[in-house]
Order: sequence, then C-alpha cells, then structure tokens
Amino acid sequence: MVDGNRITGAARELGGKVQGAIGDLAGSHTDSGEGRLREAAGRVENIYGQAKDAARHAADEAYDTAEDIYDRGRRSLQEGHERSVEWPHTSLLIAGLVGFGLGLLVRGRN
Repeated sequence: MVDGNRITGAARELGGKVQGAIGDLAGSHTDSGEGRLREAAGRVENIYGQAKDAARHAADEAYDTAEDIYDRGRRSLQEGHERSVEWPHTSLLIAGLVGFGLGLLVRGRN
C-alpha cells in the first residue's frame, strides 16, 4: 500500500514544476520561485512517504520473521515434549547428566 504522502508529494512536485516553468516563460520571478519552492516541498513530502513505506515494510518483515521463529520454536518444543513422553528413560538420563555436570562445576569452585 502506497503512503498518501507519496501521492500528494508527487502531485505537489509536478504542480511546482509546472508553476516554475510558467513563471520562467512569463518572466515572473515570483511565480518561478514559488513553483521551485512548491516543487521542493513536494519532493520532500514524497521522500517522507517513501521513508514511511520503507519503515512499514521493515516492520511487516520483522513481524513475519518473529512469527515464523515463534512457530518453529513452538513446534520444536511440542516435538521435544512428545519425544520425552515416548522415551522417559532418555529424558531422565539427560537430566541426570546435566545435574552431574553442574555438580562437577560447583565442586570445582570450592
């Protein structure tokens, strides 16, 4: 979805170009200067709209990535739980090894 600032900025920039060109043809420095000013303001508004679009796109990408990571983690946790229920002895052995390793680390410091 395109930001509204991009549309209005592009319209203002085009209007400024036209006003500047008409001012140049008519020899009116006032119209020419106002046209160039309007053109610059339109360009700035257009760039602001582009920045908003880029930020929105980056936020959407980050959200999608976080959602994918969350889903993968949830599935991995569910699979791990299912395996621990299927093989309770393996889970107990791993927990025992982790406890033994922690015991060695704590004993080594004293």
